[in-house]
Amino acid sequence: MPKNIGVTIEAPVRTATVPSRTRRAAWLLGPALVAGVAYLDPGNVASNMTAGARFGYLLVWVVVLGNAMAWLIQYLSAKLGIVTGQSLAETLGERLRHPWARRAYWLQAELVAVATDVAEVIGGAVALWLLFGVPLPVGGLITGAVSIALLLIQQRRGARSFEFVVIGLLVVISIGFTYGVFIAPPDAAGVAAGMIPRFEGSESVLLAASILGATIMPHAIYAHSALARDRFSAVGARAADRAVATPRLLRATRWDVTIALAVAGTVNLAILLLAAANLAGVEGTDSLEGAYGALAAGLGGVVATMFAVGLLASGLASTTVGAYAGAEIMHGLLRVRVPLIARRLVTLVPAIVILALGADPTWALILSQVVLSFGIPFALVPLVALTARRDVLGPYRNRWWTTLAGVAASVFLIALNALLLWLVLTGR
Repeated sequence: MPKNIGVTIEAPVRTATVPSRTRRAAWLLGPALVAGVAYLDPGNVASNMTAGARFGYLLVWVVVLGNAMAWLIQYLSAKLGIVTGQSLAETLGERLRHPWARRAYWLQAELVAVATDVAEVIGGAVALWLLFGVPLPVGGLITGAVSIALLLIQQRRGARSFEFVVIGLLVVISIGFTYGVFIAPPDAAGVAAGMIPRFEGSESVLLAASILGATIMPHAIYAHSALARDRFSAVGARAADRAVATPRLLRATRWDVTIALAVAGTVNLAILLLAAANLAGVEGTDSLEGAYGALAAGLGGVVATMFAVGLLASGLASTTVGAYAGAEIMHGLLRVRVPLIARRLVTLVPAIVILALGADPTWALILSQVVLSFGIPFALVPLVALTARRDVLGPYRNRWWTTLAGVAASVFLIALNALLLWLVLTGR
């Protein structure tokens, strides 16, 4: 009789607690997926598509390496926001005592944010032109208007609703850009050969820097710490024992970053492989519009349309996250809070001007990613240094091997940018 009673008592406990724990674990996911949209912006599309069309599988290793470094970097950024309750920009703003030092640091970060905006608005405009024939300047304005609507969701409905919308766009991006790879699979031997690190001339170095600038984006580093802060600060405040809450949040964040970077890395690689397998050596495919035409001619209108839809979703989602990051950079470093909508209107101007002047959209996208790559050290070096300090993160500071990996990534990226600058200046 006691055994029967024990069964009836234990069974409801198991069925009631497991779903509850599952829901709580799922609730902790999201910030990395939003920040991960930065790794799937139109600049990524242009860089990876051009690299595949011009050099085939040569730069596959750059995409894989960039994604591996991005995992570490985004986790460190989220950890800083969770443990300190501050974004990277806020932490730097406190430590840069001299006003002019903060202003100089803000200026370089702001230039990076503007370059990001240029890439994302241009990408959305190109997608609208490919899909509906909308003139590029008008398409840029439409992209900006939609991003304002998404920012209003973030302001009025909160972080969670904003995350749901952006993750929905992320699903569209993933389907749009990977569909063609299943229709026309890449060559396995070519992919394997592309894993061997090498370059072929200065243009391949330029594209490698562009891929890394599009993969490891400075504004994503700033944004992720702020997204984690905004989402989890209330969790830490409500927790009776923060020493228990913080490790749980960090474990969930590692899963969050892993999922986000697995999606981003797969999609970025799919874009390069699609171009390498189907566009290499084809005339005019080093531009987004040329690639779209070649995909339509070679693989059919469905593949080309899916590609353009993915590009549109990429522009809409990433420009919204970019605006959020830019506002956080200004607030953290200058201690000035500019309304997101007002900032969005101002930062639209450079992209609209470039589109109105008739500049080649694809090369504008690629060059914007090169600008981003030069901004990486200014975000990455302080991030690694701060997360290694006991006085900043206490017991959650980096282990020595984590710091070593962060230093290695920083040195590699700085060396690649220095090599790129030397090649460009010497004309090699």
